[in-house]
Amino acid sequence: MSSPTLDKNYLSKHYVEETKFGLWFLRSHTWQHRVLRVAINDLRSLFTEPLPEAPVLLDAGCGQGKSFTLLQQVFAPSRLIGLDADPHSLALSQVEATRQGLSVELIGSDCATLDVPDASVDILFCHQTFHHLVEQHRALKEFYRVLKPGGYLLFAESTEAYIDTWVIRWLFRHPMHVQKSAEEYLEMLREQGFEFGPQNVSYPYLWWSRSSDFGLLERWGLRKAPPVGQREETLVNCVARKPLAGAAP
Repeated sequence: MSSPTLDKNYLSKHYVEETKFGLWFLRSHTWQHRVLRVAINDLRSLFTEPLPEAPVLLDAGCGQGKSFTLLQQVFAPSRLIGLDADPHSLALSQVEATRQGLSVELIGSDCATLDVPDASVDILFCHQTFHHLVEQHRALKEFYRVLKPGGYLLFAESTEAYIDTWVIRWLFRHPMHVQKSAEEYLEMLREQGFEFGPQNVSYPYLWWSRSSDFGLLERWGLRKAPPVGQREETLVNCVARKPLAGAAP
């Protein structure tokens, strides 16, 4: 289920085509309110400095545009850009932006070769996108390139501990050979040159990310949730900053 598609309509030669269930889920109420909203609010709480005023905000892997309203509400961007490698998803993003009365610039582009100028973005939002990317190191280098010095990467990901479970492998499609742990993702950010501290990182342990039972045993009082440090993390959120000097390592 994880083989790259060769469909010429996709804008990445490594694009892994999503299942019909996955495409439906990405436009569901659960996705928008139990996943996206929660992640954006958590990322907002991880800022230790004032937010950029009227930022240029890029949603890398915007999918069907369900993030646009939430990003507008929380970050009040002067420009909101949505980018995706799937033309069909971009068309749905345009419909969503029109429905919400939002001005969104949409770009068809592979994250590993962003069609965005150098140092032109204040905030880059990458939510549940990175684990879909085959060329992760190239994509991260591109994220660094397009951010202004002092700009922020809002990184929110599911980890290998969650992606490599029978339920997720059955319902969705991912390039399994690139999945990583929370610490491996954070190390990638550090190696690229992004700066962040423990106060800029969280490890949400949400019911939908439980690797075995979706938290049912805990809700029934049959088991306590293991604390951070005593569990294999299924989610990692990080607000990472490009240094003001702007020099890549």
